Amino acid sequence: MTDPSGREAVAAVWRIESARIVGALTRYTGDFALAEDLAQEALAEALVTWPRDGVPRNPAGWLLTVGRRRAIDAFRRRSALDEKYAVLATGEEFVEDWDPEKIDDDVLALMFVSCHPVLPREARIALTLRVVGGLTSDEIAKAFLVPTATVQARITRAKKSLGAAGVPFEVPPPDERSARLGSVLNVVYLIFTEGSTASSGAELIRFDVAGEAQRLARVLARLMPDEPEVHGLLALLELTAARFPARTGPDGEPVLLEHQDRGRWDRAAITRGRAALARASQAGRGLGAYGLQASIAECHAVAESVEATDWDRVVLIYEALGRLAPSPVVELNRAVAVSMASGPAAALPLVDALATGPLASSHLLPSVRGELLARLGRAAEARAEWERAVRLCGNARERSVLTHKLSTLT
Repeated sequence: MTDPSGREAVAAVWRIESARIVGALTRYTGDFALAEDLAQEALAEALVTWPRDGVPRNPAGWLLTVGRRRAIDAFRRRSALDEKYAVLATGEEFVEDWDPEKIDDDVLALMFVSCHPVLPREARIALTLRVVGGLTSDEIAKAFLVPTATVQARITRAKKSLGAAGVPFEVPPPDERSARLGSVLNVVYLIFTEGSTASSGAELIRFDVAGEAQRLARVLARLMPDEPEVHGLLALLELTAARFPARTGPDGEPVLLEHQDRGRWDRAAITRGRAALARASQAGRGLGAYGLQASIAECHAVAESVEATDWDRVVLIYEALGRLAPSPVVELNRAVAVSMASGPAAALPLVDALATGPLASSHLLPSVRGELLARLGRAAEARAEWERAVRLCGNARERSVLTHKLSTLT
């Protein structure tokens, strides 16, 4: 007879410890792809054993021990690695090597490997969620609305690419760390962005995806406490997630910023976000792109209303962000801030300048342009823009907002 709580225990332990287990096995085998497979085998064995025999006293150590035995089996089959097998087969208890400091290094190395620039963006995201976040292929597929087979193929190709490129399992040396850290932060940011505003599907926010990105950012901040950009990213995610409780209504419909009940914003998250932003500032090396975005989010967080927001400061920060990390989305957001600070007429030329760029096929551009035209009293043009935005928008909840605006346009 099996105990269903055993399966729940496996899931809970795996979610917390999977990165450390994969990292430790990688350090011992020297083979990232093999370690990930071994960890999965240990997980599969736990799903059978724990519900039947009970949860072991040291669940993480149990998984590590099983992984190690599977490693020995694998090396037995690989005669060319006899020397390594001999080291692994010395009979030492794996649990004794559960050194928290070394394990932390393993997790950090795992993040750098999973987010290595040699991998395409989609592969980095899938691999990070799998080996660092502990999500299954099914969970990742569900989160990003792609077939499970697609996720599995991406992960398989990613591991082969890392092996072919000879990517070492190590935290990069200091002179390479800054460049590589950017890739790690970008992956975490992309995961959060997809969770914060889903690119497609029926729900506006995917709380599980956004929450996983927050968890990864917190882990990263703990592992790299002297990196201001890490704290800047954490601040951005905390301050953005703080608005989640007020961003949707009872039926899941989006609630625009000007209509949100600020009393429902998560004050604890705002406090955490501001603390992380202060820590990024205290480093004295300037705020990076994420820190600047967090500063904008802080302007919203401390304002009592949209009208009371320091829009002039928001415009200045967007200008700084545009110089540091220029992008059409930053320019579009700057245009929105300009419209709030100086009126829609001042912002419209900024939006028009983006018409032939990468945002030409995005619903964001006609959505903002329609808003500005509506505020200028140019209803017919606004209607055309919002109708185009509806056609381009992939998220059902966002489409409903645009459709509602169209219905109220006079």
